[in-house]
Amino acid sequence: MTAPGALVQKLWNYCNILRDDGLSYGDYVEQLTFLLFLKMADEQSRLRGTPSAIPKGFDWPSLLKLDGDDLEIHYRHTLEELGKRSGMLGIIFRKAQNKIQDPAKLRRLIVDLIDKEQWSSLSADVKGDAYEGLLQKNAEDVKGGAGQYFTPRPLIAAMVGAIVPQPGSGAGQAVTICDPACGTGGFLLAAHDYIAKHYKLDREQKKKLKSGTLFGIELVDSVTRLCAMNLLLHGIGPEADNLTDGMPVVTKDALAAKHGEYDIVLANPPFGKKSSVTIVNEAGETSKESLIINRDDFWASTSNKQLNFLQHIFTILKQHGRAAVVLPDNVLFEGGAGETIRRALLKQADVHTLLRLPTGIFYAQGVKANVLFFDRKPAQEKPWTQKLWIYDLRTNQHFTLKENALKRTDLDDFVACYFGGTSAVSSKARAGTAASPPAGNRHDRKESDRFNPDRSGANRFERKESERFRSFSYEELIKRDKINLDIFWLKDESLEDSANLPDPEVIAAEIVEDLEAALAQFAEIAVDLKPDR
Repeated sequence: MTAPGALVQKLWNYCNILRDDGLSYGDYVEQLTFLLFLKMADEQSRLRGTPSAIPKGFDWPSLLKLDGDDLEIHYRHTLEELGKRSGMLGIIFRKAQNKIQDPAKLRRLIVDLIDKEQWSSLSADVKGDAYEGLLQKNAEDVKGGAGQYFTPRPLIAAMVGAIVPQPGSGAGQAVTICDPACGTGGFLLAAHDYIAKHYKLDREQKKKLKSGTLFGIELVDSVTRLCAMNLLLHGIGPEADNLTDGMPVVTKDALAAKHGEYDIVLANPPFGKKSSVTIVNEAGETSKESLIINRDDFWASTSNKQLNFLQHIFTILKQHGRAAVVLPDNVLFEGGAGETIRRALLKQADVHTLLRLPTGIFYAQGVKANVLFFDRKPAQEKPWTQKLWIYDLRTNQHFTLKENALKRTDLDDFVACYFGGTSAVSSKARAGTAASPPAGNRHDRKESDRFNPDRSGANRFERKESERFRSFSYEELIKRDKINLDIFWLKDESLEDSANLPDPEVIAAEIVEDLEAALAQFAEIAVDLKPDR
């Protein structure tokens, strides 16, 4: 069996050849997506002895029999034709373009690389992990900007492990899990894998997990197609030759309106503080104006993208629904709309945990971020939040993308603290059992209390404070200036003792992150101050 690593290397080696023709990493992964989809649709139709769902004349055999300029022209027309179709074809091929201009290299990619592998016979782990590997390599290409769509997988694993997603409990019932800024699908995949590996699922539950549990929203067409293909290769959604069933991911502006209600929301909304719209006047001059989102179900109107996503995520949670969201520091301390939103969230939700993330873990530079965990609750006079527990993984922690990358084990202590126990409890939470949900969870580790809607978070679990893990009462939080949740207490060792300074490359990377973050903020201010023409 072909190993994921070997398959990634095989596909990636050919990318280096195409790079000489000016093809970017992202372009290459996109072309692979088009061709893999056509090849798998052909394989599955042959295996089942049924006609291919791809229109005749635009299918895989039509590409195999051509060469030279005829191949390049036909491939271009194929992409254009399939992009006009609805359903899954539209998701994969919408606005698709051929970026491989050399017919000989296109022919080699089709015949020598993709056609020689029987993709349908490979396990979902092999082909899915291989595609994930390509997406990660693409994210590492700083110039391409794809890193903003790729959340570090160790962080995703810890967030999903803390949320503990479960399958539906009965026939026709399914837990619904949404990522309203899904990128390439990392959270959806992790939630799927967690449920598949930790529970004994019956036939109906497996069917629901494959189609009916996961929902993704993505703003950018080209990223939606990568997510859709990533899910398909992992066995999620309809088969490549079934174009009638819908995909679990769609292209739309999630912030435009409420798009459903879900049991769980996992998300890392796009970085970039302001939402803006480009205005073109009669003279052809362009200017950017802040785009303020006005929705009746929001607590405040603002152009701050992350504050809007936080409000949006609250609106799409079912009662007692749970969320884990990556948010930048400004969401914790910004005044005005930020203060209004934090006050409302603390009152109407059980905001129980905040994880302060270290720097140097995201492909997008200059990011200081956190993970906020909260549960939506029914309306009542008394605030739902009683205690906010904060875990500081930032102070005196130094990570880089290459030399000292974040690992899942770096988050073990946080997960242990989250579940109110020792590392043994953390191990239970990660390992789970085959027949039942994991025994360790923050809700007193009692199955009957886990989703008890009549008990608040502070009363239904026992947590212990530690050097990095502390709790702050609701009364303490609302007394803080602007309800500032950017709270830290550990002393920075590098400020105390020069002998404890991190390596020069780590210091340099952190300085670059701080400067780039400051430059981005000044750029936004400059746009806002630019006079109208």
